[in-house]
Amino acid sequence: MNKINPQKLLNSKWTAVTPSNKEKHFMVTEIKFDEEDNVTSCFIEAVMTKRLIPIDWTSLKDEDIWLHGWK
Repeated sequence: MNKINPQKLLNSKWTAVTPSNKEKHFMVTEIKFDEEDNVTSCFIEAVMTKRLIPIDWTSLKDEDIWLHGWK
């Protein structure tokens, strides 16, 4: 399981284990927090296509879906 600190999530790089649409590498480009510093929204951007995708940030912990860094 990937360990993630929500405060350091912005601009972090991720690799999809199973790429789709030739999109393999992603970067967290937007993250919003509420008053208690809980993540309310998170967006990743595909490096190749620049497509923004809303994501549940906790899914990044699943190593069957995401690898930390660009592999």
